[in-house]
Amino acid sequence: MGKIDSTPPGFIKAPEALISMKAAGIMLGQTLQILSVAAKPGVTGDELDTIARETIQSLGGEPAFLGFEGFPATICLSINDAIVHGLPAGQIIQKGDIVGIDCGVKLHGWNTDAAVTITIGEPTTVDANLIAATRDSLYAGIHMVKPGVQLGDVQAAIQRVIDKRGYGLVRTLSGHGIGRSVHEAPGIPNFGKSGTGVLLDVGMVFCLEPMLTTGSGAVKTATDGWTVVASEGRQIRTAHQEHTVLVTPNGFDVLTAQPGETFLQ
Repeated sequence: MGKIDSTPPGFIKAPEALISMKAAGIMLGQTLQILSVAAKPGVTGDELDTIARETIQSLGGEPAFLGFEGFPATICLSINDAIVHGLPAGQIIQKGDIVGIDCGVKLHGWNTDAAVTITIGEPTTVDANLIAATRDSLYAGIHMVKPGVQLGDVQAAIQRVIDKRGYGLVRTLSGHGIGRSVHEAPGIPNFGKSGTGVLLDVGMVFCLEPMLTTGSGAVKTATDGWTVVASEGRQIRTAHQEHTVLVTPNGFDVLTAQPGETFLQ
């Protein structure tokens, strides 16, 4: 075993916090499934944002993103070359788009965070393969999670899938801890060295979120000050998948799994 980083304060959640985070995660999984169905040609970003807010509130939760660090919406809606933090404004979803939907739910002051990337209509081979690689890299990281494993092992598992498939890995954005705040320590890049990092223990909760592009992985912030886009331009396709994961005595629990989404362990 290599270097072990110190455990950040608050990284291990108390049982009462986990009760709220588990319930919030179920709400978020349901919300993302509803949004994935609602995202059809002709639907606007504003309409999707309204659906998300009303769904979360009807389930008894609060939108975690709304107002977080000044963000003005319930969801991040990132389309085609936009990879994260897109504003759900007046854009109209069109057939052929690749769409990332990132959302958070708060319950009793405790947050969860998850994202999914979908295609509008029948996907092209390029988009289908990109989404599959993003999902597979996320699942590879999740399946490494258990007590006694180091975060670097999880990160390395994510990176191996991305490197093998040959996609551009966004290195300037990362997964993160989560709890009272949507973003907490530690930062969890989607690349790393096995045998390094924080030693995982029961009760730790964090978000894994690989972000891939068909380009180099280089990104920049658009003129709206929020949306992160591929640096090479609009011909680049992007994908982003995220789950909130709890370390359990026997492995992991994906708190934000969508209904019907299973993880063998």
